[in-house]
Amino acid sequence: MSNDLSAFLFSTPDMTRVFSAEGQLRAMIRFEWALTRALESQKLAEPGSGTVLEGLLDAGFVDIDRLRNEARDDGNIAIPFVRQLASAVSARNERAACAIHLGATSQDVLDTALVLQMREGLALLESAIATLDRALVKLARTHRDTVMTGRTWLQAGPPTTFGLKIAGTIAALRRHRDRLRAAAERSLVMQFGGAVGTLAALHGAAGGVSGEFARLLQLPEPDLPWHSQRDRLVEIVEVLANLTGSLAKFARDIALLMQTEVREVSEGGGENRGCSSTMPHKHNPVSCAAVIAIHERMPGLVGTMLHAMPQEHERGPGMWQAEWETVPEAFRLSSAALGYAIEIAENLVVDADRMRENLDALLGTGLAEAVSVALAPKLGRSAALDLLREASKRATHQKHHLGDVLKSMPEVTAHLSGIEIERLMDPRAYLGSAERLIARILEKQDADD
Repeated sequence: MSNDLSAFLFSTPDMTRVFSAEGQLRAMIRFEWALTRALESQKLAEPGSGTVLEGLLDAGFVDIDRLRNEARDDGNIAIPFVRQLASAVSARNERAACAIHLGATSQDVLDTALVLQMREGLALLESAIATLDRALVKLARTHRDTVMTGRTWLQAGPPTTFGLKIAGTIAALRRHRDRLRAAAERSLVMQFGGAVGTLAALHGAAGGVSGEFARLLQLPEPDLPWHSQRDRLVEIVEVLANLTGSLAKFARDIALLMQTEVREVSEGGGENRGCSSTMPHKHNPVSCAAVIAIHERMPGLVGTMLHAMPQEHERGPGMWQAEWETVPEAFRLSSAALGYAIEIAENLVVDADRMRENLDALLGTGLAEAVSVALAPKLGRSAALDLLREASKRATHQKHHLGDVLKSMPEVTAHLSGIEIERLMDPRAYLGSAERLIARILEKQDADD
């Protein structure tokens, strides 16, 4: 992760910790500890070797600067890491150092360490998703009856409710939660195959070592080592990009509703939030902008992972290395997007009166469909559409309410009374299944609680 001054904007402290250098080293030493314990269980390591490694689980023995310098020649950090580990163990118990890394290869260490970090990272994401879900449910409950203009192609359409708009985000968020759980079940597996995936160095003890190793790390054993089969990691990054896409859709809608000419909602969170360096009147959608910016970066990460899939033979050069920063970055960005989305949802200021003002400013044209539907059985659908197009143009150009225009048109009043036209001009009478659809989301939340 970059050390520039804006890097903190694109992660959270907890996720940064998980995917920090220290976090990776701790995961790597945990791999070597579990392997040594597993070897010990099969009498391939000196009794007590695992206990020696337990005293090194904080990875404090690692000289990071030397590790980085040597990794340039070795091609990855696992090789100098194992050298430093063996030296640290030897200083405590020389015989215990003999079995360090036995049967494993560099990629086993780095891949399994990444899986351990991902497991921790996914738990953070799941917690953030739950927090965002609660905040969005609260918004949907509060505004289930808040009528606003529905918009298609950035143009005014029939009315909807703000609660339904938020319910759409909740439904998508829950699908992403389920996708993450399913992807995690497939992806959070250990990597242990040795040089070419055969575990030949362990001879007949390979099965016992592998099973005990998996038990100690609390990771499932895959059917086969996956050194050059990278679909699991690709799926995780794809699901994270899908998640940030829905968060960005939510953020973009909020940003559009914050436009000066619209002013239906506003990011809360403090008096100076979203201020401009030169324009005192501004209140910029800063959290929305951050979420949108984050998602802009995610397709590139997915592309890198997809491009890196055809890795040569049993283990290949270059493509595996392309994943090293890509997967952690996807986790950091996703955590930040969720964090910003939570800020938006928990602090959002909704102006229901302004929503109604904007709806009324349409002079009833947003309800042209309602009248067209009512006239269709009498005039035919095509004729009814043509009639309402003409009536809507008159209302807009003459700045008269559509209801008044319709009452002046004999071809309308021949089929609809003034009272019927007034009823059709009531936005609340044309919300369709909005309440039922919102109730589905809220009832599911109640059942989960």
